[in-house]
Amino acid sequence: MATQSDSTTESRQHVLEALGHARSGTVFDLASGWWRGMPGHSAHPQFDVVTYRTPRGERNQQDLDFLSRANNPNNYGFVSELVLGTTHTGTHIDALCHVTCGSNNEWHGGESADDLLGDFGALSRDASYLAPIIARGVMLDIPVMLERETLAANFAIGAEQLEQAANEQKVQVRQGDVVLIRTGQMKYWPNDQSMMECQDAGVSLDGAKWLQARGVRAVGTDTAAFEVAPSGVEGWPQPVHVFLIKDHGIPIMEWVLLEGLSEAKAYEFTFLSLPLTIRGATGSMIRPIAVC
Repeated sequence: MATQSDSTTESRQHVLEALGHARSGTVFDLASGWWRGMPGHSAHPQFDVVTYRTPRGERNQQDLDFLSRANNPNNYGFVSELVLGTTHTGTHIDALCHVTCGSNNEWHGGESADDLLGDFGALSRDASYLAPIIARGVMLDIPVMLERETLAANFAIGAEQLEQAANEQKVQVRQGDVVLIRTGQMKYWPNDQSMMECQDAGVSLDGAKWLQARGVRAVGTDTAAFEVAPSGVEGWPQPVHVFLIKDHGIPIMEWVLLEGLSEAKAYEFTFLSLPLTIRGATGSMIRPIAVC
């Protein structure tokens, strides 16, 4: 599937307006970094890096003609590796095929995983459908608004908290914005034990509806799952994912590092992220930046 894009006059104007929010040239890296044994969600496989090719192995095996002794008297060699793990490792964005529900296992657009999930990934609404994101970014810093270091475990961020944070931090959420919501969990990144202090804090369904009503383009938090757990909605383990991704086509970003923005009290900025358009993948690891 081709990458989702929009070259309309309105879209181009949104990009130009978004770039205008970068005034000082200060760049904040919002990525977690990636390494063997890094923290991850328990539902996903662990991330790993394994050396695949080595100079010694190439010389010993002699299985590459261009590196044969006759062709390579200077002993040129190279190193390569396998990167193993889900695209939902560290800072990442969920594609629109990531979550399903109902008896037909439908994802966004009413399409069924029963019909469109192959042996090598999703055949529709996959990561190759994700467009580059250049947008006005807004951070809502919930712990700062509540005068806390971090949120408590299982704290639900609803419409009331989002509205209050926007008012106190003097930002207005507008159509087309990317909204990043800080819980403070990554203040302790990557210490698993310390991060348990904020475990499962996140956005409630009420908060998700507040975001969707304002026409946001994408959302993100500094947690593994974006939404609060338990969800508070009977029969729905993750209603926010279903509401935002499946029902409304709004991608969710997770493990977004917001500590630098919080320290700088930077609540409005230019947000940029370029998802990897991997066919079949249900998301993409990303390295987003905020430019203030």
